[in-house]
Amino acid sequence: MGVPLKLGAYEAKSIIANAQRCVNLYVEQNPEDSPFPTTHYLMPGLELKATAEQNSWRGLYFATNEKLYGVCGNRVYYINDSFELTELGTMSSSSGQVNMIDNGRSVILVSGSSGYTITLSDNSFAAINQSSFYGGATVQYGDGYFVLPRPNSTQFYISLVFETNFDALDFAGKTGFSDTLVTLQVTKRYIYLIGALTCEVWYNSGGTAFPYERMPGAFIQHGCVAPQSVAQMDGAIYWLSQSKEGKCIVVRTDNYEAKRISTHAIENEFQAYEKIDDAIGFTMQMEGHFWYVLTFPTADKTWVFDLASGQWTEWLWLDEQGQFRRHRANCFAYAYGKLIMGDWENGKLYEATPDALTDDGAPISRLRSFPHMVDDGNRVAYREFIADFQVGEGANSGAVPLYLRWSDTKGASWGNYIEESFGLEGDYLKSVQFQRLGMARDRVFELSWSAPVKTALNGAFVQANPANQ
Repeated sequence: MGVPLKLGAYEAKSIIANAQRCVNLYVEQNPEDSPFPTTHYLMPGLELKATAEQNSWRGLYFATNEKLYGVCGNRVYYINDSFELTELGTMSSSSGQVNMIDNGRSVILVSGSSGYTITLSDNSFAAINQSSFYGGATVQYGDGYFVLPRPNSTQFYISLVFETNFDALDFAGKTGFSDTLVTLQVTKRYIYLIGALTCEVWYNSGGTAFPYERMPGAFIQHGCVAPQSVAQMDGAIYWLSQSKEGKCIVVRTDNYEAKRISTHAIENEFQAYEKIDDAIGFTMQMEGHFWYVLTFPTADKTWVFDLASGQWTEWLWLDEQGQFRRHRANCFAYAYGKLIMGDWENGKLYEATPDALTDDGAPISRLRSFPHMVDDGNRVAYREFIADFQVGEGANSGAVPLYLRWSDTKGASWGNYIEESFGLEGDYLKSVQFQRLGMARDRVFELSWSAPVKTALNGAFVQANPANQ
């Protein structure tokens, strides 16, 4: 029988419900006439493009003048299309995310209460020293105005139109509920004021005293628990939410409402983390897939939501001790036609590309577990497990290993790995088979590999018989 893989990362609250994991793979729906409903493809690897002297990239931004800017440590850089770094200046802080946006003339950079500008015409860098500038959790742009949330308040404020100067009277307050304004996001020219417990929408009404006012009837009963988790993609806003009822639901906006995109299993995972308010989110697009990437630095985990499939996957890095860690990316920008990422730990700047089959030379471990296999509680003898892989892509004419293990305790414990091979390079008829696999009443299979070769996984064919026949 064929065993399809319809879900992404879905290890349920109880493993008896589901014990599946999907690590460094993403799901793509297949046409109706395909032998399996989905195929799992490789998450992109990392190719080194540049290295800064400092550690930890804090922000990247591709401006409207088609130049890339970034912050690593406390240094601000212009990065040309050859990925040569030119230092523009220094910031007062050396940790925490840096948010950037421009108005066609200047970039504003914000880190906490500090702000800086880069003039696009000559890359000149300067600190913002104005009493009416308060910093903020982010900086956004709409209709000629820079828009920022005032820290520890219910207020947001705007710049003068097409300027980096601020007037102390150009502010307004989130009034729909009494919670503090945590952050904000501009999309489709609307400002979403995201508080600790609720969210309201403002639009440009063209008022003479203040251009924005609250949109009647547009009010969302979800606030934000992690200000840096907020990101915009395809006109929708994504964030890790909380409300008066609880927290750890991931939502996206849909017609001025919040639509839940996390699953019970994902939410249960997040609830177990020691710290969640440090979560970092960004969005990216690769080969038609829109991804919301959510990293938890303290928990050392990275999760990806795929808008195309509606599935989640784990995007992880394998350290030298063979342990899964959060992905290397701490910030992202699409620049010069490439997906550019900055490392959270060192000064390395990468391109994420499906052509890179390692993370800057480090192996990428791929893992996919299967659904529970049961037969009305009967013991089943497993004669054969055939993994339906793309094969024949071995490197240097050598056989490329992969591994199968299984759990007969419903996912609570696992047996030893059995090694097989994708075959030699050019061996496109290779059948990845595992024979005589014993008996069980409830079995969960798991495949894993880290060889740097192109492949894809459809599912598996399993030959099994009741043990009493």
